[in-house]
Amino acid sequence: MVLHKFGDRLYSGLVTTMTSHLKEISKSIEDAKGGLFLEELHRKWDDHNKALQMIRDILMYMDRTYIPSTQKTPVHELGMNLWRDNIIHSGKIQTRLLNTLLELVLKERTGEVINRGLMRNIIKMLMDLGSSVYQGDFERPFLEVSAEFYRGESQKFIECCDCGDYLKKAERRLNEEMERVTHYLDAQSETKITNVVEKEMIANHMVRLIQMENSGLVNMLLDDKYEDLGRMYVLFRRVQDGLLKIREVMTSHIRETGKQLVTDPERLKDPVEFVQRLLDEKDKYDNIITLSFNNDKTFQNALNSSFEYFINLNARSPEFISLFVDEKLRKGLKGVSEEDVEIILDKVMMLFRYLQEKDVFEKYYKQHLAKRLLSGKTVSDDAERSLIVKLKTECGYQFTSKLEGMFTDMKTSQDTMHGFYASHPELGDGPTLTVQVLTTGSWPTQPSATCNLPAEMSVLCEKFRAYYLGTHTGRRLSWQTNMGTADIKATFGKGQKHELNVSTYQMCVLMLFNNADRLNYKEIEQATEIPASDLKRCLQSMACVKGKNVLRKEPMSKDIGEDDAFFVNDKFTSKFYKVKIGTVVAQKESEPEKQETRQRVEEDRKPQIEAAIVRIMKSRRQLDHNNIIAEVTKQLQSRFLANPTEIKKRIESLIERDFLERDNSDRKLYRYLA
Repeated sequence: MVLHKFGDRLYSGLVTTMTSHLKEISKSIEDAKGGLFLEELHRKWDDHNKALQMIRDILMYMDRTYIPSTQKTPVHELGMNLWRDNIIHSGKIQTRLLNTLLELVLKERTGEVINRGLMRNIIKMLMDLGSSVYQGDFERPFLEVSAEFYRGESQKFIECCDCGDYLKKAERRLNEEMERVTHYLDAQSETKITNVVEKEMIANHMVRLIQMENSGLVNMLLDDKYEDLGRMYVLFRRVQDGLLKIREVMTSHIRETGKQLVTDPERLKDPVEFVQRLLDEKDKYDNIITLSFNNDKTFQNALNSSFEYFINLNARSPEFISLFVDEKLRKGLKGVSEEDVEIILDKVMMLFRYLQEKDVFEKYYKQHLAKRLLSGKTVSDDAERSLIVKLKTECGYQFTSKLEGMFTDMKTSQDTMHGFYASHPELGDGPTLTVQVLTTGSWPTQPSATCNLPAEMSVLCEKFRAYYLGTHTGRRLSWQTNMGTADIKATFGKGQKHELNVSTYQMCVLMLFNNADRLNYKEIEQATEIPASDLKRCLQSMACVKGKNVLRKEPMSKDIGEDDAFFVNDKFTSKFYKVKIGTVVAQKESEPEKQETRQRVEEDRKPQIEAAIVRIMKSRRQLDHNNIIAEVTKQLQSRFLANPTEIKKRIESLIERDFLERDNSDRKLYRYLA
């Protein structure tokens, strides 16, 4: 027929025959009752596909020659279009088909079992008819109905569930929808339907879920609900700004609790406990971020900035962290394995990094280290050195050079003592002396008030001075009697013998009682010349502490008065032969001591600020005021937070000393001169 130019008749005949055949089929599908409707539709669709295959084979010649030349629709596509127009889009079938499919989805959502295979076949038919059919006849209405369903369901859930349960339900619904797509929907529908669930169940209720009373984010954080937090993280990550909301609430919660922690007067009574609480708090949130928040860097940064914020609210944080280290290195790390020591030191370093005033920490650390070294009280030299290495890595060589110098002095002093006794063999019998020679610049020097040593000791000290100055030229020695200790043997009332371990000051007081039975406060003060505050503390610890009271005083009271009289306590007993008599000391600094340390720190900062200004001006040659302030602050922030007023004073001082000059026309512009 095509060869005889009847192609047109053949083609239009095909269209007419197919159309009338499909109208018949359409009736039989319409007549199918209830559940048989989809089955009938699927059966007829199968038949239609087979028939179409045969027709295409029979009319292959027309398909290949006539159709391309006349630009008509090819046979297979024609059959599909006719099925679409006469069956799927027929008035009685179109709405019924959509309603039936949506009804089945709803049944499945409410827990009923449906014939997924049949659903898959029908949906596949819609997809085979072209994406516009699948989207227009099914997907678009499906998404609208789903949004409505989840809007209602989320409203119902949020009224009756706590946050954890709600998130479980939302997670389950999301998984169900994804599973539904893999079973019988087009793969491209997945993002669309999950977006609907995310919007209706999560995005629209984010704030309410996070702030839910008794079960929201803050409660989850307080109770370490790792699983619920992890679920919240995964679900909120799917919606815009979800993680931002979690982060904001977490940050403000950490800042709030941290602020309470560092400003609560009760907590400040025990520095070690104070730092331990900070470390526990950090561990807690590190665990949450690792286990629940997928180790998310943005959460880690939020945690770090929160800690930095509240640790620096308390001006005593540097002192307390140093006291914590002191306690650990004096006794807290006894019997702890090397790995655990490293872990504790690393945690301390982490808190140290948050400090803005690292130089204040250094001041205290130096004082505490000096006490540990001089009293031989450190648990392990390795731990001490390990911490110094960590500080060096963190802050550079200048920060630790003096600390390393302290260790060197201790070692050199041992050698010096060997030399001293080797050159004085006659000193074997009498009192023995151990001297630590400290380099002035390396150790935290305390104003030295030399007291009057007992005659037996003064002789020895003079011999040592002569020996030392004889072996080293150009050096001066000044005794720091406030930092020494002594062991003295004592015999009490009933011939009881003890060895007392005391401070140098206490030794000076006790030796006076070799030649007197009763001494009043004034006499002791005159004889020893110990500064009043030290003398009172020293007498208090020997006369008022139970179990250490080698002296007794009249009248008996807790404090030392100027008119008190002192005697040797003949009735003193102790089950130990060696008795250590500590000095009554405050663990934390008193207010005046604190002021003094603060002043020393401020003084030490001045040359550092000046050096930074000169360094910057040397490379820039000229710079305006605001930029200098910004640059100096940036350069010094690894040690402390420079105060702009102080920087301004240092600039003035440098101008006076002709390092810098002001510009004549612009007073805020400086030039480098030197």
